[in-house]
Amino acid sequence: MSDTSSSGTLLFVGCATLDSIALVSEYPTADSRTIAEDFVTAGGGPAATAAVAAARLGARAAFAGIVGDDEEGDRVISGLNAEGIDTTAVVRDKSVRTGASVIVVSRESQSRAIVTRPLPPVRFPATGAFRDAVEAAAWVHVDHLGWGAVSGFKGLNISVDAGNPIPGFHPAEVSLYVPTIEQLSSRYGADLDEVVLLQRAIDEGASCVVATAGSQGSWVHRGTGSAVHVPPTTATIVSTLGAGDVYHGALLAAVSAGLDLVEAAAVAGQVATTSCEGLDGRSMIPRLTLTASSTFTQSV
Repeated sequence: MSDTSSSGTLLFVGCATLDSIALVSEYPTADSRTIAEDFVTAGGGPAATAAVAAARLGARAAFAGIVGDDEEGDRVISGLNAEGIDTTAVVRDKSVRTGASVIVVSRESQSRAIVTRPLPPVRFPATGAFRDAVEAAAWVHVDHLGWGAVSGFKGLNISVDAGNPIPGFHPAEVSLYVPTIEQLSSRYGADLDEVVLLQRAIDEGASCVVATAGSQGSWVHRGTGSAVHVPPTTATIVSTLGAGDVYHGALLAAVSAGLDLVEAAAVAGQVATTSCEGLDGRSMIPRLTLTASSTFTQSV
């Protein structure tokens, strides 16, 4: 991986949605009426939520994506702007409706069911605000919808959220590749252990790999040596919605702040776990101060 310490902008490219989330004790059955313990509407989307997490950890963050020219789009943009995130490169498209989801979270099973109105992969004009933002960014982070928009650029520090399948994706020349262990197993073989799986990704050309494993923590490969296990952080979980997205944003913010990759993964795990104390994916993301010489401290 190239120089990971930078005070420049972190550009997050991909999906932004407006989500309606209900907390119930048990999932509803057919033709039933279920009383929600809580109900919120909040911004979501992998890249957009990662941008919020990075901004709350003190990074200079920008978001680029496609939203509709509608009320939902207005709310998505205003929510990002309220976090101090630059949305200059966002495209308002009259031909699409802003991405949205209805999510039911079960307290009993600590799981969720998602019904979503997705957006297609994002596309931007060849010149203009998006190209300017990409070329000026210290890091460019993409989700499954954003990968196609940046894969043709050369010489970028690219961080890839590979939590969702990305058609045509290859980790070659990716500075920070962040899949799940399950996805690595699917790509390289279910019979391989975590150390070998991460090495395979390095062998395919990724500079560094951080593979998340849910309640088992994460695995880190710096590009040399062998993979290192980062243990999980315990927490009181209300909902895991958006936790992976928060992890990606916190990880990149920590790397950008100059933390070693293993320490950055530990910080990201703590931040993501804390976010699980809220029903939506953003309200409980902590506001923290990161330094290259220490773990985070809570901001006042």
